[in-house]
Amino acid sequence: MKLENVKTIGVVGAGQMGRGIAQVCATSGYHVRLIDVAESLLTEALEKTRISLERAIERGSLLGQQTKDVLARIEPAARLDGLCDVQLVIEAIPENLELKQQVFSTLNRVCEPQAVLASNTSSISITKLGSASERPDRVVGLHFMNPAPVIRLVEVVRGSQTSESTVNLVLNLARQLGKTPVLSKDVPGFIVNRVLMPMINEAIFTLEEGVASVEDIDLAMSTGANHPVGPLALADRIGLDTVLAICEVLHQDLGDPKFRPCPLLRRYVEAGWLGRKSGHGFYTYETSGERHETASRTA
Repeated sequence: MKLENVKTIGVVGAGQMGRGIAQVCATSGYHVRLIDVAESLLTEALEKTRISLERAIERGSLLGQQTKDVLARIEPAARLDGLCDVQLVIEAIPENLELKQQVFSTLNRVCEPQAVLASNTSSISITKLGSASERPDRVVGLHFMNPAPVIRLVEVVRGSQTSESTVNLVLNLARQLGKTPVLSKDVPGFIVNRVLMPMINEAIFTLEEGVASVEDIDLAMSTGANHPVGPLALADRIGLDTVLAICEVLHQDLGDPKFRPCPLLRRYVEAGWLGRKSGHGFYTYETSGERHETASRTA
């Protein structure tokens, strides 16, 4: 399939990443079918997309009259069979191998034979998802960074049976979306999370051991290492449940103890302190998403 043949893109999952990816695609002129089994999430996704577009207008990266057009190109639906006529699907559901395999198996049944199936997974094997789909040559990783409308990087991950034409298609699509693609082998964590998660995990160990406060750990890295945001605030933005899931995949699949998730991270997730999306993580947040105070150091 050639990029010019892609007219409609399906996005499975209307959470933080899914709605961000849908916004990116719709802003670039693609019609988007946004799928989620929870209609309340679809309603929330459209409202948060509207707010995100208004912020883009304030930043000067989007013209005011474009908001209505972008929203009109996002069509919500509650069933996967709504993707029967799309040319490309981007899966953006939680980091759970079995759940993703089920989705890819279903997509193989409902989508056209030539449709390309991509996953926004941040750590799970593209080869395993390809096998579940029964069309492994047309399955590829397309990992957007959070927040998808802002961060330019996209990881393109080639599974063991992903065809060259599929890789080229999504590389060109990423550029069409205004992103900078990098190509990675299908290894746990790919490029970014292979490097990033040990740093975040070590920052959480530093907090657990009482070396410094949340604010000082983040300040040390944002000013001392010139990072745009500290590792604990970044973990809150990613979602602590996602951070834990990625660390567990790295630890299990690579077998290296350096990837062992910090117990404090696990306690926060067990307490439901997931970061921005739950209103409480290493920081607590107003409903607007603004950070306003530090969370307790122990769960």
